[in-house]
Amino acid sequence: MPSNAVVAVGLLVASNLFMTFAWYGHLKFKSAPLWAVILISWGIAFFEYCLQVPANRIGHGSLSAAQLKGMQEIITLLIFAVFSWAYLGEPISARQAVGFALIVVAAVLIFSK
Repeated sequence: MPSNAVVAVGLLVASNLFMTFAWYGHLKFKSAPLWAVILISWGIAFFEYCLQVPANRIGHGSLSAAQLKGMQEIITLLIFAVFSWAYLGEPISARQAVGFALIVVAAVLIFSK
């Protein structure tokens, strides 16, 4: 059976997939009315919360709250980079990659003892 930390990572990955689509998926549908986009995004975000909350609850104890947040930020950046390239057709620039890498360094510092 996987450890609580591994389960938390899996749930965080799944939740971030939903949230990335909720926050950025509508950018391909600019002709859709804003009210409809908001309602659809909220509907997608509901599933994100159904995964994010258990991820934090299950992971806490094996990991600190700060470690969970740091891990979530790294997962978010990785998923967003792939999403931006594959779904939106907007590859991450070198400057953006360096900025993301600095955020990853900050998250890694959270894990160091």
